[in-house]
Amino acid sequence: MNDLIAMPTLNPLHAGAGGLSSGALQMEYPRRWTRPVKVGPHVIGGMAPVLVQSMITEDTRNVEASVRQVIQLYEAGCELVRVTAPTMRDAYAIGEIKAELDRRGIPVPLVADVHHEGQQIALEVAKYVDKVRINPGLYVFRKQKPGFEYSEDEIVQQRAAIEQQLVPLVRVLKERDIALRIGVNHGSLADRLTVMYGDTPEGMVQSALEFIEICEKHDYRNIVISLKASRAPVMIQANRLMIQRMDERGMKYPLHLGVTEAGDGQYARVKSTAGIATLLSEGIGDTIRVSLAEDPINEIPVCYEILQALNLRRTRTEFIACPSCGRTKFDLPTVLNQVRDATGHLKGLNIAVMGCIVNGPGEMADADYGYVGKGENLISLYRGREIVKNMVPAERGVEELIALIKGDGKWEEPG
Repeated sequence: MNDLIAMPTLNPLHAGAGGLSSGALQMEYPRRWTRPVKVGPHVIGGMAPVLVQSMITEDTRNVEASVRQVIQLYEAGCELVRVTAPTMRDAYAIGEIKAELDRRGIPVPLVADVHHEGQQIALEVAKYVDKVRINPGLYVFRKQKPGFEYSEDEIVQQRAAIEQQLVPLVRVLKERDIALRIGVNHGSLADRLTVMYGDTPEGMVQSALEFIEICEKHDYRNIVISLKASRAPVMIQANRLMIQRMDERGMKYPLHLGVTEAGDGQYARVKSTAGIATLLSEGIGDTIRVSLAEDPINEIPVCYEILQALNLRRTRTEFIACPSCGRTKFDLPTVLNQVRDATGHLKGLNIAVMGCIVNGPGEMADADYGYVGKGENLISLYRGREIVKNMVPAERGVEELIALIKGDGKWEEPG
């Protein structure tokens, strides 16, 4: 993979977030460099942190309810919020939503989701938002009978028709200096591309490339790409292939990652993580959404947990804990919860809770502090790999751990 650069594991969540502490093992993480695309006060791509986004579920025309849900998402840590614009009335309502958010001093960028037959809607809503999302599969929408084959002339004509519809929007986006998301969905590929490439990741990639080439032809490059599918393997393959095709063309556009229509509950979270985290671990991806069939506010913690697990964003303490076994001489699950309750607000620290001395010190080598079982209801406290308090009664373990952190000047009061 080209253009992988070593970047620190830690990106700040907000201004003022702490860096890795001196005791932590300072790993490097490869990240593919992409064009920085400005969206409101944020940047997608470049060396910017991976951004977290979501989408409101309120009726767009209900301005009051929509504003309320946008603010709830923003306060939960959402950094971009998408709002649907299926009709012109919705486009006008988004203008009102944006104006009210500005009046209240809420700086979260809005992304308008524009559907097919929505060229005029896109032109209208682009006056208000920070980014417009279009679906290439719904432009010049034509469905042919099975077995139909497109001639070269028909392909050229459809591409020309797409350009004719897209260029007015590109002009508005350029005038306002705002971003475009070319959002390809596996389930809504253009009929022409399905006929040419089958229902495949290749068809998804070609769909995105067609629109990128039109934008570049008209000197517009504030573009973010997404290739989503309801099956994680298809989503992974499509994004990997997109990177390959862009590298062949010298393109460096940032990617938005997500498994669409993932469902709800635990499986939806696992499914989304399988797709998103796989690509992030390969250095691919600049902004993410976990799409749940639930209240969208539930998406935000999952996004940050994925980023925390990969050391791409740090929003809380990182805990290392063994699964416990017969060697453990204290109630490890209970103690882990006690330690988490007491220290979970210390962003940037790594704290280990290990059941015994056999594997504990080695397996927690990159922790800032360690709480390790020593004997029957006795524990040892570590700073890095060094024992600093030995044979501590387990009932005083959490208290002594807090005292150690305070003594090192790394304690902050909760809240």
